[in-house]
Amino acid sequence: MIQRIFITGSSRGIGAEIARLAYKEGYEVIVHGKTDSERLKKLSFELKCQKIIFDLNDKDAVRESVKDLGNINILINSAGINISKPFLELDAADWLDIFNTNLFALANLTKQILPNLQSSKGNKCIVNLASVKGFNPTVGRVAYASSKAAVINLTAGLAKELSPLIRVNCIAPGFVSTDMTKETWSNRIQKQVDTILLKRMGKPEEIAEAVMFFASNKASYITGQTIFVDGGFTIKND
Repeated sequence: MIQRIFITGSSRGIGAEIARLAYKEGYEVIVHGKTDSERLKKLSFELKCQKIIFDLNDKDAVRESVKDLGNINILINSAGINISKPFLELDAADWLDIFNTNLFALANLTKQILPNLQSSKGNKCIVNLASVKGFNPTVGRVAYASSKAAVINLTAGLAKELSPLIRVNCIAPGFVSTDMTKETWSNRIQKQVDTILLKRMGKPEEIAEAVMFFASNKASYITGQTIFVDGGFTIKND
């Protein structure tokens, strides 16, 4: 039986690599973007898959888009934003933007898509994308880190509420070479990367492998967990 997988924020970066790997592994993929960008069009054409366009912060658009999706086996919450500012420079709008997208929109989409998951047959699971910053925050990322810590906590809470029918797990990537990373690069970040045990940044496809493990029946006895895929960043060097 073909499994259907829906991946938010899949126009680029980690989300796009998750979509490619899922397609390679035989899943029926549905990709998503906030806008009908050229990247999303190319990805949809490459994977011969359905694409859905809506703003995750638009509750009406989320509800209308999800109700026509049909049965979904796997939801991957990959979409997110990052605002890198020191605490004293963050204003109320920054906090709202980050939490609206990284937490509230994720929670709302998950709630809206639950009927699609519940009505499907076979493997049913949700995989959220958080960050090592949700466990080990650093200067300049306090708002982002706080939102990702909330995602880690939400994952555990959902696992309790949705068991035993739906597994819920979380992947917390470390430093990964993506467009978002390039946009926020600094000497401070370079110093942090230098402390990674494997002495390099991760690749989006390496994060995708961990996500698809959680999505598969190989993880059938795992729920409520967060795996740090960070090259050893959370284990500090001596």
